[in-house]
Amino acid sequence: MSPKPKKIFVLDTNVILHDSSCLYHFKEHDIALPIAVIEELDQFKKGNETIHYHARNFLRMIDKLSEDHLFNGGVSIGPKHGKLSILLQQTVNKTLAAHFSQDKPDNKILNAAYCLSKKDTKRKVVLVSKDVNLRMKAKAVGLVAEDYTSDYVHDISEIYKGYRFEENVSVEVIDKMYARPFLISPKELKTKKKFLPNEYVIMRNDQKSALGHYDAETGNIHRIQKLSANGIKPRNAEQAFALHALLNENIKLVTISGKAGTGKTLLALAAALACRNNYGEVFIARPVMPLSGKDLGYLPGSITEKLNPYMQPLYDNLGVVRKERIESDRKSSKVIKLLEEENIVIAPLAYIRGRSLVDIYFIVDEAQNLTPHEVKTIITRAGENTKMVFTGDIFQIDHPYLDTYSNGLSYLINKMQGQKIYTHINLEKGERSQLAELASNIL
Repeated sequence: MSPKPKKIFVLDTNVILHDSSCLYHFKEHDIALPIAVIEELDQFKKGNETIHYHARNFLRMIDKLSEDHLFNGGVSIGPKHGKLSILLQQTVNKTLAAHFSQDKPDNKILNAAYCLSKKDTKRKVVLVSKDVNLRMKAKAVGLVAEDYTSDYVHDISEIYKGYRFEENVSVEVIDKMYARPFLISPKELKTKKKFLPNEYVIMRNDQKSALGHYDAETGNIHRIQKLSANGIKPRNAEQAFALHALLNENIKLVTISGKAGTGKTLLALAAALACRNNYGEVFIARPVMPLSGKDLGYLPGSITEKLNPYMQPLYDNLGVVRKERIESDRKSSKVIKLLEEENIVIAPLAYIRGRSLVDIYFIVDEAQNLTPHEVKTIITRAGENTKMVFTGDIFQIDHPYLDTYSNGLSYLINKMQGQKIYTHINLEKGERSQLAELASNIL
């Protein structure tokens, strides 16, 4: 049986800006780069954002590989990989010229891929792009087009929730959770599915219920109580689990997902302030998604005035914490003082990414708008006595090239489950208001 012919994957610029190591994710197949991609990458060489890193890193990689063969037959990418070649600008195909202007770089890339497919008819040519519009254009002219899926979470329905329900648990077992030493063995639940480290459980029967946390170090399920942090109290079991994880010093990485109004950011901020004495600083950051695809420089005013619209949700949540703290103990809130002394730092993620993250309680809000590589970059900067918290809604993506399956938060949850210093909680019940919950579920 003869081996299947190798495919030729034509890469769009956004694939490279998403993952500069993409060359090594196409196995034995060949890769072709339109010269328009190289020209676009040249515009991204300078800057401190992740896309600028990817552009520089990729160009360095192909520079090491480059020989004359890049423009004439291609050069080997490495063992068990195909060849890399550059597609020089082609005369615009008549079919494409009738429908698409060649002034746009996307259409130049499309033309290069289309011409290659007509030239090399014995092999399958696939245009790989994270731009859904370009993929639709390609399919409209009969060219095979795919998304870049090397870091996809393929089955989102199976994504880890962080907790489970155990029904029909005996009264004796639940009673045991309320008596010293407030723990049971997982075997007493008679469940076939093994517990993951830091997995939570809701045990119940017709009469009683209890909340538990599996400690992989002891091998036991410990009862957890509904704690409070700076006056913020959990309103449901999932919030109780999230607050327990956020306050647990042994858990260094926490992810919290959930729709709007479930309390993700509020719980994280309240926990950070409650743990303030254990850390040198509290960092609160979020990725800045430019309005209508325009850079921050487009907005009027100083840098502070430009950023205020993006950071306002964080200030709103801090205001709730401050209000609850005053109402709960009638003492003056420490929140404003900490902000003034810069012990609480609120900033866009790009302004913090270059800092050394040591002795910090670090919260990343709206993490679903980060790429998997950006999430990895942030976490790998964690130093001694640093706790990292990522919050977001994996179904509410603002990034033009990310979706529920490819965003950094989904990727992080999928990859980290089962690690002893990690836990995840998915918040399902909205607690903002009855109206907000109704709108979230129906509209």
